[in-house]
Amino acid sequence: MAVAFHHFGVPTKTKYEGAMFIEGAKVHVTDPEKHPYRIEFVRFEKGGPLPKEVQKNPHAAFMVDDIEAAVKGQKVLVAPCAVSAELKIAFIMDGDAVIELMQKK
Repeated sequence: MAVAFHHFGVPTKTKYEGAMFIEGAKVHVTDPEKHPYRIEFVRFEKGGPLPKEVQKNPHAAFMVDDIEAAVKGQKVLVAPCAVSAELKIAFIMDGDAVIELMQKK
């Protein structure tokens, strides 16, 4: 399975101009491709559905070619789901690390 680093996500309380709001997750995210070190700042709205591990901890995100295979045997926090017509994501725990897996369609 191919795996490539995509970004590092950092929970924040700061409101960043240009952040995109993801309605279903109640989260505001910046574009890591516009950051020189590929950092995504993530601001969660109160009462959001994502697990506390995702809301409270930084995460490393990796692009994978088969997200279903990537989550097999892992501690899944968020099962693979579509966030847009082009992108599926999932969150897993690896030890104490929160990992986001991403697959482009």
